[in-house]
Amino acid sequence: MSTAILTGPPVPGSSLDADLRSLGFRVETASGPHETGALLARVPAGTRVALVDPRFVGHPHALRLALTDPRFPAAAVAGALAVRPEARPALDRALAAAERSGPAERGMGDPAPDAGAPGQTAGQAPAPASARDGGPATAQAPAGSLPDTLADALDADGVAVHRPQLGSLVAAVPTDPEARHEARAAVEAVDDEAVRLRSAVKAHDGFFTTFFISPYSRYIARWCARRGLTPNQVTTASLLTALIAAGCAATGERAGFVAAGVLLLVSFVLDCTDGQLARYALKYSTMGAWLDATFDRAKEYAFYAGLALGAARGGDDVWALALGAMVLMTCRHVVDFAFNEANTNDAESAGSTAKTSLGVSSRLDSVGWTVWARRMIILPIGERWAMIAVLTAVTSPRIVFWALIAGCAFGACYTTAGRLLRSVGRKAPRTDRAAEALAALADTGPLASAVARMFRRDRAKGLTAPLFALFGAVCLPVCALVTGPGWATVAAALAYAFWAGQAVAAPLKGALDWLVPPFFRAAEYGTILALAAASDAAQALPAAFGLVAAVAYHHYDTVYRIRGNAGAPPAWLVRVLGGHEGRTLVVAVLAALLANRGNDLTTALTALAVAVGLVALVESIRFWVSSGAPAVHDEGETA
Repeated sequence: MSTAILTGPPVPGSSLDADLRSLGFRVETASGPHETGALLARVPAGTRVALVDPRFVGHPHALRLALTDPRFPAAAVAGALAVRPEARPALDRALAAAERSGPAERGMGDPAPDAGAPGQTAGQAPAPASARDGGPATAQAPAGSLPDTLADALDADGVAVHRPQLGSLVAAVPTDPEARHEARAAVEAVDDEAVRLRSAVKAHDGFFTTFFISPYSRYIARWCARRGLTPNQVTTASLLTALIAAGCAATGERAGFVAAGVLLLVSFVLDCTDGQLARYALKYSTMGAWLDATFDRAKEYAFYAGLALGAARGGDDVWALALGAMVLMTCRHVVDFAFNEANTNDAESAGSTAKTSLGVSSRLDSVGWTVWARRMIILPIGERWAMIAVLTAVTSPRIVFWALIAGCAFGACYTTAGRLLRSVGRKAPRTDRAAEALAALADTGPLASAVARMFRRDRAKGLTAPLFALFGAVCLPVCALVTGPGWATVAAALAYAFWAGQAVAAPLKGALDWLVPPFFRAAEYGTILALAAASDAAQALPAAFGLVAAVAYHHYDTVYRIRGNAGAPPAWLVRVLGGHEGRTLVVAVLAALLANRGNDLTTALTALAVAVGLVALVESIRFWVSSGAPAVHDEGETA
């Protein structure tokens, strides 16, 4: 159990002790800094500890935000500080320094002449009111508050102390009866539970999610929290519901399609609920981030497969459309991820983006409907799933896939065009971190790596990298589509490995080098699709669908490791899986050898899909279960 230490005698009539116990803390009381240090020394080093000024007045949710959020090594609001085990040594140093300095031992009732005014954190300028929460925050901290002194010391010691945005919530340390009365009145004026419910919903969600899901899903999240359900359990329920929906679609009956559409919407409601539950209860976890991210893709692609199976039962073969939709969606996501990673912690990119968007975007945002129109036009996950569900219930799988491909292609062109415009004027190279992330997303195997070593360049030259990648992404799938399975395609695959090596022969720091990973994905997935469609093997396309799904899982797992600051996948995994160019060559060789031998190509593609999927999944599970990655919860992609 976590421990909360009151840094002085309790204030008569205060509910602070009960509030801390309701948040799961064991409460200890110290008489001052010296005894605080003694109590802190008795708290096991592997547990979270909180230090709270006994004069604290505020909402329980303000304390919850500061003291129970597992994502940060340290967090604080006025009068309250919590640290996780990794920050305990820094806290010990800060407390020892406070004991030596003397001024921090000021009596608990002594006034602090430079205390912040209501709506102001000590040492900061007054913050603007939070429009979303409906009022100004109250966060008042006098200089004599030991937790605030320690929080500042932790910041100075290099520990990033998270200070949550309180909005209209109150967190104050009043120094006289009048100020205490005002703080209590401010607490009574704001509904703590209403603010907590509002903050459980993401501020920048899509139109469908904002107006058709979140108004009631937040209450489902609260219901789950009060019954002890975890976000991971809700995420799993969402996956199971989507799989049942896919099974209903696979029946090929109209009643099954209707049930599939309804269940897909239920799955999406649960998908929104798990994140809202995590924010409502502050139950973030490393495993939760992985499950939430990967299950979204698994649900959508399993539903594609269910639709294709259902159509086949009705005599309509749409596997090529299903695989095309998955290829398009995955490549679109890689564009999003690669561009975002290329611009992470990049001051020049942030500045140029702001300048580019300031004129048009600010004018568009001044008209309310344009905000929603621009969010809807890219067909984000809420709108996309709603469209799939409705069309599944009332039309045919073929119409569903054509509508999906058309909508996603338009959205991809819209977003990519904007990113190209923001990148073409770039002159300075990207950061090392961005180049490393792009290199990991490229998924370069042994063949292309050997070429890259032979032609190693210290710096990117113009558009060399994206042009080589684009050349391969166009030539190889076109060759596979035109010539079909054969040795000409094998030769093209070997040439593609050479072009891919040239593309990554220099660090990916160029203005448009973020296009290299999506070009590689298009080349690999597109070649698999073209060879399976051109072969004479029965069920080759469903087998190719499984292979692309397995490879896509590996690529999505790479993305989520990077986004979680957990690093790239181990080099041995990329070597074992062959890299994008190695897998493409293997598929080309298998197609050349087996395309005209009955179902042998189908068997080979299925075996390859199982092998890739098992290796990637086992390593992924091992990593996410045992890793020390920071506890986060994926906020969901707009796409």
